[in-house]
Amino acid sequence: MLKLLSGRTFHSLLSLGGLFILVFFLARLTGDPSALYLPIDASEETRRQFAEQRGFNDPLVVQFWSFLTSALHFDFGESLRQSRPAMTVVLEAFPITLSLAALSMAIALTLAIVIGSLGAWRPGGVFDRVANLLALLGASMPNFWIAIVGILVFAVWLRVLPTSGMGGPIYWVLPVAILVLRPLGLIAQVVRGSMISALSSGYVKTARAKGARTKSIIFVHTLRNAMLPVITVAGDQAAGIINGAVIVETVFGFPGVGKLLIDSITYRDFAVLQAAVLVSAVAILIMNILIDIAYGFLDPRIRVN
Repeated sequence: MLKLLSGRTFHSLLSLGGLFILVFFLARLTGDPSALYLPIDASEETRRQFAEQRGFNDPLVVQFWSFLTSALHFDFGESLRQSRPAMTVVLEAFPITLSLAALSMAIALTLAIVIGSLGAWRPGGVFDRVANLLALLGASMPNFWIAIVGILVFAVWLRVLPTSGMGGPIYWVLPVAILVLRPLGLIAQVVRGSMISALSSGYVKTARAKGARTKSIIFVHTLRNAMLPVITVAGDQAAGIINGAVIVETVFGFPGVGKLLIDSITYRDFAVLQAAVLVSAVAILIMNILIDIAYGFLDPRIRVN
């Protein structure tokens, strides 16, 4: 198990390094920040001083080396927009994104296990067919489209939910509901397939012959054995929720890392962009390691290897 985790961590760190290089150079393709942060009639001397003070006049290789050495000390520079350390700006926004993603994933996983398990108990029944249709629709529709339709229906027409912003629990309803739909649809399908396979196994037939209750057969005897493929998909969807938060937070004006990423690209705030990518990537890396640990608890063969 330790060998597996060490290998996964090493490969994740390599991916993280590659992502850093890509983000650093692609961010510079968005243009010169002085065009946004200086007046239109600013002199060339003023523009040159602005760029020199922040190292934008240095060759890209020199800029990257300076960024890399500073990043190793968790120093990502200062935000051009807020004149504060970039990592501080990101860490203030990250708990909002983490809360949004964790709540959405918890709801999606719980509903998916229940719906998928009940659908597998009577494949082809009315409940199973309706659940499959709704799961397919939820997994197929893009987040940005659902977000716009959700605002139109519940905020504009019915006026029961706010259009944007962050306040009490009512402000979380639409963003969470939209982030739940896709993972709910995909995970429910995987749960259903795994449970159908598990329910046809010998130990389930024995449990039925002994008169075990339906709840006991589904949620005790078969669910654990059906969870390995579910965990894999759930892990991918959890990472997808963090990515989907970029769209949802932007549409609903949620002050999380997703909206911060879009704003930092728009305003060419390179330091904040790089810090936000690092925090998001590390969160996904840690989540993948936790998934591997969960695999070990569910499958003893993984703990031995």
